[in-house]
Amino acid sequence: MTRKRRRIYIILAGVLLFGSAAALVLTAFEDAVIYFHSPSDVIAKPPPPGRGIRLGGLVEEESVQRQDDGLTVTFRITDLSESVPVTYRGILPDLFREGQGVVTEGTLGNDGIFTAREVLAKHDENYMPREVADALKKSGQWKPADENDQ
Repeated sequence: MTRKRRRIYIILAGVLLFGSAAALVLTAFEDAVIYFHSPSDVIAKPPPPGRGIRLGGLVEEESVQRQDDGLTVTFRITDLSESVPVTYRGILPDLFREGQGVVTEGTLGNDGIFTAREVLAKHDENYMPREVADALKKSGQWKPADENDQ
């Protein structure tokens, strides 16, 4: 075997190993990435069952219902065009209330009910998660509190 041929084999083996490592890393990232969706996105193209997503929007007025166990809460998230029912078992953030921006993380079931494992609420009256604001703008329902916030 000549030097040139040996060098080519070493380079090919290195490229093959690097390509395999890159493929494994990308596959691991795909499983760990959680994409943001608005209710309109979820209605138009539901994610695969069991796939973790972030669902954000406004808590629909008069939709919050607390169950007898004291921990389970059902409510609807809306982008003012569509709404998705959500169920959550746990303690809600202090700032969680109807008409406010919220981002939830969880999975969408086959029945169309989103099961949240985490609920994040806004932290002051001027803040809305960027993803929620973008989804409201996309749906044409955006109403900023102040014209300077655009």
